Amino acid sequence: MNVTRKLRSSLLSFRDMLATAWPIVLIVSIGFVVAFQFVEPAPPSTLTITTGSDSGAYFAFANRYAAILKKAGVTLEVRTSAGSVENIERLRKGEVDVGFVQGGILPPADDADAYELHSLGSMYYEPVWVFYRGNQDLRRLHQLSGKRIAIGADGSGVRGLALQLLEANEIPLDDKLRPYAGLDAAEALQQEWVDAAFIIAAPEAPVVQVLLRSPGVRVMSFVQADAYTRRFPFLTKVSMPRGVVDLVRDTPPRDTALLAATANLVVNEKTHPALVSLLLQAATEVHGKSGFFQRTGDFPAYLDTSFELSDDAKRYYKSGPPFLQRYLPFWAAVFVDRMVVLLLPLVALLLPLMRIAPAIYSWRIRSKVFRLYGELKFLENEVRQDYSIARHREFFERLDRIEEAASNRNVPLAFTDLVYTLREHINLVRKQLLRMEAMEASGGAEEGKKA
Repeated sequence: MNVTRKLRSSLLSFRDMLATAWPIVLIVSIGFVVAFQFVEPAPPSTLTITTGSDSGAYFAFANRYAAILKKAGVTLEVRTSAGSVENIERLRKGEVDVGFVQGGILPPADDADAYELHSLGSMYYEPVWVFYRGNQDLRRLHQLSGKRIAIGADGSGVRGLALQLLEANEIPLDDKLRPYAGLDAAEALQQEWVDAAFIIAAPEAPVVQVLLRSPGVRVMSFVQADAYTRRFPFLTKVSMPRGVVDLVRDTPPRDTALLAATANLVVNEKTHPALVSLLLQAATEVHGKSGFFQRTGDFPAYLDTSFELSDDAKRYYKSGPPFLQRYLPFWAAVFVDRMVVLLLPLVALLLPLMRIAPAIYSWRIRSKVFRLYGELKFLENEVRQDYSIARHREFFERLDRIEEAASNRNVPLAFTDLVYTLREHINLVRKQLLRMEAMEASGGAEEGKKA
């Protein structure tokens, strides 16, 4: 019997705790739902980048990114393409997450079905190399008039820029312009199938290295470089110092003025912010060192404004990698970052709620006893105002019911003093009833004597 009563008491106490806790659980649950709306989904484990031909610098750099990202548990899928124009199309269709885009290649007009594109910045200078055969010292593009020129494949960035530069020099865009690109252009120049070739690539690119060392092939020094940078703001004048390619063979044999576009990383709007930061860290590791045309720390940087810089890239350039990614592995940093965004509002809600929870619980327990106090007070007032011998038994029965209810109240041990105090007050009312009964009886006896 005692075991049953203890079990019943425990169940009732647990019910009281649940009744106190459910509003807190409801409020915290609503806070959780609201906070969850501001939590970025976990980044995917795979990222796709579109580059250029498999013999180009874009492809080579993308593979270096892939090796770095692999250490962070992210797989970078490298897809070749015809060049920057195709890369932009892929990005706008959402087929890839990130791509290399040559500076000066403008995005197409807005399309309602296209993703919005943002720049992560310029990664390095891409010199405009104009290689040619012959002993004549060519320093102006107009001197190529009438010659066979390799200008790159359709859809490539080199072709688009070459056509702009040739048109500015009033060179006819006729059948003397050949669609050779990359190593094919180098072979065409070496085999004398063309007289000159436009190459836009980093100095480290195989095609550039081959042509710089090819007998009979020279590179044009742009004597009008400053004029080009005024007419084409996306171009920069850079200088290749004498002997920088080969000190022993003194290649090139003089300081060479070149025009340079920039190689830019562009992402679409669906690319995860955490992966943007990871990409920029990889780009900093790959491109941040000194080179032919740059000093340490010059890249990555926001130089080409054809695309708006993404907000995540702005934060990276201003503050560097996110704080957690500096000290934790990538996935751990992402997890902690998401949990902080989720849990901070919940903690902000829980702290005040947990402070008032004991008061709510105490009020619920006390209210059980206070309701009986209300009944007792009502009974006491009725006794004082309307007591009679005829109602004496009724008053006692009601008082007994109140006392029985008090005895059966299941309250935690910390609140049992309330029950005992109530029972003492019930006894006071009971004594009052007994006194009034005695007074009524003595009053009736005196009236009997008088009669």
